[in-house]
Amino acid sequence: MTAAPTTFTEAEYLALERASDRKHEFIAGAIVAMAGARPAHNALASNLAAALVLLTRGRGCLTLSSDQRVHVPATKLYTYPDVTLACGPRRYDDADPPSLLNPTLIVEVTSDTTEDFDRGTKFLHYQSIAELRDYLIVSHREPRIDHFRREGDDQWRLTTHVRDDAVVDLPEHGGGVTLVDVYAGIDLDEGRRTDG
Repeated sequence: MTAAPTTFTEAEYLALERASDRKHEFIAGAIVAMAGARPAHNALASNLAAALVLLTRGRGCLTLSSDQRVHVPATKLYTYPDVTLACGPRRYDDADPPSLLNPTLIVEVTSDTTEDFDRGTKFLHYQSIAELRDYLIVSHREPRIDHFRREGDDQWRLTTHVRDDAVVDLPEHGGGVTLVDVYAGIDLDEGRRTDG
């Protein structure tokens, strides 16, 4: 006989977050502890954050690291994207610490354990954010960025970038980010355990 899964309220989740020294996501009533990431994952997020800071400087945008929690009120998701960009006036909830409510661009760097969620259910949650214009999924396996852009009819168009000279076009944010800059200096196998 299996025990029924425990379901938590948003208030219980937020109380746990305030008391914890670890980050947790809140998904459909479940509290999920976030594991540490491999060096290549962290470097990809840092490279993309640096590129976005340079791209959006002076445009009223703020680039945030994975310590910034994002809340999707429509689906009750609380999550920590790898990189978040918020342009224009920013809105936060009343939680402590506050969660961003209106990101304009979200980046998720995949991992073996999160890739399916990043590409599927999590993206469905993110689509509920009216201000979100761009969602970037950065591969941890190969130089590849999948760029989902919200079109005028509220449809999402996918462009996959794999060539070294590829540019992820972000005209609303002032230009583009090159694939080569995102993957510069990164060994995708760094930090992987090798038994030998």
